[in-house]
Amino acid sequence: MGNVEKSKDNVRKCICIKCPSYSFACKIKAIPESAVNMLKGDIANAEHMEGLFCAFGKSKCIEEQKGCICPECDVYKENGLNNVYFCL
Repeated sequence: MGNVEKSKDNVRKCICIKCPSYSFACKIKAIPESAVNMLKGDIANAEHMEGLFCAFGKSKCIEEQKGCICPECDVYKENGLNNVYFCL
């Protein structure tokens, strides 16, 4: 991925959860892993999270493009990103 920091601050700014490509089923599947990662404190060394895809890489669940809101995200803007569909 790019140089987006894997941080709780960026997770808080992230709007991936609102993305039309991120289905309800994917969100439900992601809850246990995401909760564990957030409780660990430092997520910088986490290999994967379902969310903040510009830092963590592709989703293990999202399979099709249903719209992308990456350009609306503060993380996207603050890091000068120019791609979309980081989840795929």
